[in-house]
Amino acid sequence: KNLLDWVHNVVRHDGSSMSPSSKNAIDMVELCKEEGRGINCRMMAQVLNECYLAIGIKSRFVTCMPKVYVDDCHVINAVYSETLGKWLWVDPTFNAYVMDEHGVMLGIGEVRDRLRDGRPLVLCPEANWNNEYTQTKEQSLDSYRTKNLYYMICPLTSSVDAETKLESGERSVYIFLVPPGYAAEDSPGFVNKTETNDDNYFWPPPV
Repeated sequence: KNLLDWVHNVVRHDGSSMSPSSKNAIDMVELCKEEGRGINCRMMAQVLNECYLAIGIKSRFVTCMPKVYVDDCHVINAVYSETLGKWLWVDPTFNAYVMDEHGVMLGIGEVRDRLRDGRPLVLCPEANWNNEYTQTKEQSLDSYRTKNLYYMICPLTSSVDAETKLESGERSVYIFLVPPGYAAEDSPGFVNKTETNDDNYFWPPPV
């Protein structure tokens, strides 16, 4: 939670900003300081991902996609809790995590399941955008996140500088978690992919 809060406060979110060519945490934070700029949700998630990895906490950044992409998706993090034995939802753009009715933090798949069947979801009280606007459960989960949880994309390997290589034409391997019978559209950077309908295959415990 401390690292989530730190990344949310050290860089601003700017969804219209162009992604820098060097996509590692140090370079992106320094660029934001030097140019007084923000970064989009994908870059924020990569900064947080590398912070977790740097101190030995297993983490991934996950692209949450709508059924039909028009002009918007969202990227957040899944961080593994050894205590709870599962991947947890953390979102640096909105300094947000999600809990059940008992205050237990939830994972992305759990949030998706609860949205689908109407079980309770509690958004953390500190959720906000750029420390300017408070986020409510209705804004964040019932509307925006519902649209962007139709399928999910994650690099097969979580590492530092995971997507800087894309600038040189290399392509990482991505895994897609899609509903049965759905074929995700190809998009730049995601052409090397494997698809699965199996939640357990997409969310295995880290090795």
